[in-house]
Amino acid sequence: MRDLIEPPGKSKLIRRIRFWLILLIAGLVLSGLTAFPLEHELAFLNHLLGVAPFPPQGLIPEPGLHVWLRRVHDALAATNRTYPFLAYGTDWLAFAHLVIAVAFLGPLRDPVRNRWVLEFGVIACIGVIPLALIAGQLRGIPFYWRTIDCSFGVLGAIPLLICLRFVHRLDHMD
Repeated sequence: MRDLIEPPGKSKLIRRIRFWLILLIAGLVLSGLTAFPLEHELAFLNHLLGVAPFPPQGLIPEPGLHVWLRRVHDALAATNRTYPFLAYGTDWLAFAHLVIAVAFLGPLRDPVRNRWVLEFGVIACIGVIPLALIAGQLRGIPFYWRTIDCSFGVLGAIPLLICLRFVHRLDHMD
């Protein structure tokens, strides 16, 4: 009978863990779904930011971000037009985000028993940083854009580290 009654604070910790995990899962699903229509999304972003379809003529300098976004959109459009099968790679990227989101359903159900998934997630988030910095350099990605990519690893690690702290407390309540 005593096992049926949760220690004080246990349900609150579980709610907090679930909150952070749902936030992480939502982010993974959103980033997965948005990896499918890249060309259209980039065209929309360029429109929102006022990126001209062609470089401006004259002496007025254009912001570096505009130059980069136009270049990326032009490359995506040309690739999709000539080699549409290459977009299959980003389809797999999108699928991977969705599958990783599913992996976090285990800790959502039983955070203590599935702590390893949270630890794996932190390791993956840490791995984003050297990948973005090294591969981004090799692929000619501007440094400011690589820092944006690194921020996804940092932002993903935050809820996972919070969850791990709560899981540790939860584990020591039993």
